[in-house]
Amino acid sequence: MFELIREDIQSVLDRDPAARSRLEVLTCYPGLWAVWFHRVSHRLWRAKLRLPARMLSQVARFITGVDIHPGALLGRRLFIDHATGVVIGETAIVGSDVTIYQGVTLGGTGKQHGKRHPTICDNVFIGNNANVLGNINVGKNSRVGAGSVVLTDVPPNSTVVGVPAHIVYSNGQRVLITDPHDIKDPLSDALIALSSRVEELEQLLGARGRTPEPFAEEEAERTAYREEVRLAEFVSMGEGI
Repeated sequence: MFELIREDIQSVLDRDPAARSRLEVLTCYPGLWAVWFHRVSHRLWRAKLRLPARMLSQVARFITGVDIHPGALLGRRLFIDHATGVVIGETAIVGSDVTIYQGVTLGGTGKQHGKRHPTICDNVFIGNNANVLGNINVGKNSRVGAGSVVLTDVPPNSTVVGVPAHIVYSNGQRVLITDPHDIKDPLSDALIALSSRVEELEQLLGARGRTPEPFAEEEAERTAYREEVRLAEFVSMGEGI
């Protein structure tokens, strides 16, 4: 137990630049207290002492602002930063080294029984006010952007944003959305439009692989105009003679 407490305190020091000392972490981080309360309530839950477990979780909610159901499974070194408003449902599973910010909900999407809450794999980051809903998986090393609503599985090593959330980075590479039935991404749309415009210009400037000189038509018009001016001057000089 004391080894777990040391791990939890060290994980906060490693991940939060605002943490200055172990004493500060121990006394000023309600997200850490919520995890410790949950470990006790979860043991009561597993011992079939369901009412005491729920009562303890409500005490923890009042003190910390974090609502974790005693039935949820939490891994090691979970860091709940700023704590307030975090909700973790009964059948949720959270892996190790996960970071959760304020306002996050790991919830369900209906009244169905069984596994109805998400599974968060190791080393996942979930931004503030994000909602991860239903029996879905968020893969290892993934990131959920602030304010996102995640309704489908997230592959490992991915970044998702939006409402509903869609993948914008996968394995460090930008993901462009080209299917019109998919969620639209502004950067993807801009790049696709630019690519289409370039193709149109290439067709105009080089039919069948031939590229005419730039502005050839405009130059021909200017040349014809200069010839007309010179001819008019010549005619006016002849009339003066």
